[in-house]
Amino acid sequence: MYKPIPKPKKRSSLRLKLGKAYFSIRRRFFWMFGGIKFAQKGKQELTHEQFSHETPLLRKLKDVEMYLQYNKITNLKLATQKINNVIIYPGETFSYWKLIGKPTKRKGYVSGMILKSGTVTEGIGGGLCQLSNLLYWMTIHTPLTVVERYRHGFDVFPDSNRTQPFGSGATCSYNYVDLMIKNNTKQAFQLFVEVTETHLKGTWKSDMPPQYFYEVYEKEHFFKSELWGLNTRNNVIHRKVFDKDNNFVNDEFVVENHALMMYPPFLPGSVESGKG
Repeated sequence: MYKPIPKPKKRSSLRLKLGKAYFSIRRRFFWMFGGIKFAQKGKQELTHEQFSHETPLLRKLKDVEMYLQYNKITNLKLATQKINNVIIYPGETFSYWKLIGKPTKRKGYVSGMILKSGTVTEGIGGGLCQLSNLLYWMTIHTPLTVVERYRHGFDVFPDSNRTQPFGSGATCSYNYVDLMIKNNTKQAFQLFVEVTETHLKGTWKSDMPPQYFYEVYEKEHFFKSELWGLNTRNNVIHRKVFDKDNNFVNDEFVVENHALMMYPPFLPGSVESGKG
């Protein structure tokens, strides 16, 4: 059953800075003392492809300067070098930010587009959400388990040629808004990512052929006018599981999404169905 989304609280810049510092320190302690065995880069190359996907590097977005997207490509090239070839052995956990580290000017990162409280702005390392989005989408097409994932609480841009369900990505912000993936299987998985001239490409491979295949889809998608003013967009992501002989095995819940809309519903080029 749908639960009304509360009105966002406005916090002072000091409160936000203190909160970020607190959660950042807590995350570092978690990395050191949380008792988790984290995945690292591997020396061998696994050969059995599990799932591949690619997304275009450049998109035309309303009121977003293109130089920010070109800068994003620089940031993606640096970040992919840190996670390419990482192997998650059984029982290990992949942490997006533990592997990439903090994006800084000293490391070569430049100013790219970031979303903050429903508005478009810019910051060092901006654009890395495209990489975390890609990883999340690929992972939910594998037996790997997503143990930590966040999405933007604001839906900023209307749909334009969308090929994936709303809410099928994962946002990131160093270091506590992380994407963490655990290998609860008996096989090893290896991540391959690269930036080509036109696309960000990724592949999960394993030391065993795929035993299952997945069809990810959305259900219960609707818009809702909240009593305090804004509209929200909501859905549930599921996946159908098939064995290697294409026999249906199960229909699994993946995630539930709720986001505040920063544009009116039913704009030309936006989603044309929904209720609420």
